[in-house]
Amino acid sequence: MSDELEQCRRRIDEIDETLQTLIDDRVRLAKEIGAIKREAGWEHGYRPEREAQILRAVVARNDGPLSDEQLVRIFREVISATMAAESPIKVGYLGPEGTYTHAAALKHFGASVTTLTQTTIDDVFRAVETGEVDYGVVPVENSLEGMISHTLDSFFTSPLSICGEILLRIRHQLLSNATAITDVHRVVSHAQSLAQCRSWLTQHLPNAELVSASSNAEAVKRIRGDAQAAAIAGAVARDLYDVPVLHANIEDDAANTTRFLVIGSQETPQSGRDKTSLMVSNPNKPGALHRILSPLAEQSVSMTRIESRPSKAALWEYVFFIDVEGHIEDPNVRTALEKLEVEAGFLRSLGSYPRAVL
Repeated sequence: MSDELEQCRRRIDEIDETLQTLIDDRVRLAKEIGAIKREAGWEHGYRPEREAQILRAVVARNDGPLSDEQLVRIFREVISATMAAESPIKVGYLGPEGTYTHAAALKHFGASVTTLTQTTIDDVFRAVETGEVDYGVVPVENSLEGMISHTLDSFFTSPLSICGEILLRIRHQLLSNATAITDVHRVVSHAQSLAQCRSWLTQHLPNAELVSASSNAEAVKRIRGDAQAAAIAGAVARDLYDVPVLHANIEDDAANTTRFLVIGSQETPQSGRDKTSLMVSNPNKPGALHRILSPLAEQSVSMTRIESRPSKAALWEYVFFIDVEGHIEDPNVRTALEKLEVEAGFLRSLGSYPRAVL
């Protein structure tokens, strides 16, 4: 038994050594690529379409025993470390530290980038526009609560483009220094998180006081020294503020997911599996929406989302935010947008970007 164990351990050591050598080789190649990019005028090494292609290949090759999600997480960190060695980047996100937007930024960019917290969604856009950060991460919709209108409205005045999207499963944790759930008399969290855990709280903490906070991270900070209080937050806040999980995954809907956008100043080339986001308006006349959507149907361009927002330019006129499958350089998408531009009073592409891998 001991000989078999020792043999397995030696084999693991050999594999670890090989992995480390290969990672070193990857970093050296990335630095060479970085030098080539700088000569070509590229400012930094983040290439959304290339990363999406790498991660899709990881998923396609996977035959176990690790899950797709586990393998993608490992490769994401390898990419992040490699990118940091090639050309460090800064990412702004809607803070404070420990929010789900923070978690989304880390999921997409990995732990080796520099993340900078911003107070509001407008601040994230402004930080990217002024060059304080290279990219920003902002929430745009939740599967239960719908669209985040402030993010959509920010595109009215911002020249930035969408470079990527992130899908984050929202797993709410009950964090507390209490020794048992019966000791909890107060639960603090963002109002949206309280709503998303309403049934669980009613069943397990029917007499607890529910207190709203400006963010889940702020809630964790408020209850750290109170053994009779708990906060609802995610794993990033748990690790950041060192508050134990009293009960895991208390969300009422296990499929609860928030979509985030990566915003930047660059255009993203085709990855082979893309989305394009559009901002469109038309005078309020009979058949206006039909005329906007007809070119998409004629070119077999699938629309995945449409949302209207007041235009703020004229009373009772609206701007439509539309997501379609495909890249703006795909022939059918390009043709559809050319026809749409003729029909619409205003059309702006907010960017083409890779669809989230996981």
